[in-house]
Amino acid sequence: MMIKREIKLPNNRSFFLFGPRQTGKTTLIKQFFTKKAYSVNLLLNDQFFKYSKEPSLLRYEIEKKLKNKEIKTVFIDEVQRLPILLNEIQYLMDNYKVNFILTGSSCRKLKRGGANLLGGRAIQRFLFPFTWKEIKEYSDLREIMHFGSLPHIFNQKNLSDKKEALKSYCDVYLREEIQAEGIVRNLGAFSRFLDMAASQFGETISFSNISRECQLAVMTVKSYYEVLEDTLIGFRLEPWRKSLRKRLSAHPKFYLFDNGVTNAINKHLHSVSDSFLQGRLFEQFVVQETYKALIYSQSETQMFFWQTNTGAEVDLLLVKNKEIKAAIEIKHGKNISGAHLSGLRSFRGEHKNIPCYVVCNCDQPYSLQNMEIIHWRNYIENILKKYI
Repeated sequence: MMIKREIKLPNNRSFFLFGPRQTGKTTLIKQFFTKKAYSVNLLLNDQFFKYSKEPSLLRYEIEKKLKNKEIKTVFIDEVQRLPILLNEIQYLMDNYKVNFILTGSSCRKLKRGGANLLGGRAIQRFLFPFTWKEIKEYSDLREIMHFGSLPHIFNQKNLSDKKEALKSYCDVYLREEIQAEGIVRNLGAFSRFLDMAASQFGETISFSNISRECQLAVMTVKSYYEVLEDTLIGFRLEPWRKSLRKRLSAHPKFYLFDNGVTNAINKHLHSVSDSFLQGRLFEQFVVQETYKALIYSQSETQMFFWQTNTGAEVDLLLVKNKEIKAAIEIKHGKNISGAHLSGLRSFRGEHKNIPCYVVCNCDQPYSLQNMEIIHWRNYIENILKKYI
């Protein structure tokens, strides 16, 4: 089953494609570029060791093929494993008419290791698990909230296979491979942190509390959150402040990139029937879908949440050109009443004319206290487009 992805890849220029493991990067590239591309897979030990011993060998091989007019495009998979190859790649880009497709499951080594990011010669794109719109004909909300939408998990035939695949993903990749890549040195400390971070998904982060619970220095906790962001395992949502300085000093929230991975780490794969957990997973699902839509459309719209000193809160703000365009409260229930609108009412006290929405499971859209109550499908398919 070939599922059309929403991401838009350039046809005639070089690009990086980053994304967590098993989001379908290699499959996507092979669908569109393999017939005219020379491929190098750095996950394969023979290729990895060959080029790690002599990086210039890549240049010699590609130069030969280019001079013989055998290729026009080069595809290098998992390029973050050998950042030194980027110097050879830059030389080839500067001296030949050749495009490079460079994929990687982590941009941490490249961004934080001082690697050559080709000085603007290659643009960056990001791939995530399936969006709801990509798989809406084959799946439903309940399954996505339980098992997520990683392609490898989605394609498993039965529930037990999905559970085993998710457990393996979390145990082997999120823990062991992150250490194997040299991203973290102390696997035990990182594992304790990962369990804590996953248990608090969607909540305001208290670095000091997590530091105390995990017996880690506060700066180590902050660096581990950066690891999750750089490996695209999660993303932070900052509280809205007009001042960038005040925003950076406030406590953010953190969401994981996939609900199935969240449940696997939290050992909730057996059941997600608890109503409180369902509400949190539904909120994360809506935030994830918003995040992916903004990234795929290369939008300048940013996401924030809104919170007052007295605890009033709105789950999501869409902000463009430093102006709030919409405020969104996310509720898993079907029947929304005035009691669910306290955060939006507080927000309206300061922002009179901003459109306010409650995204939920309602049967039909309606207005309540001048706020729009809409189904989550309507939000993803229609409302969100207005603010991208």
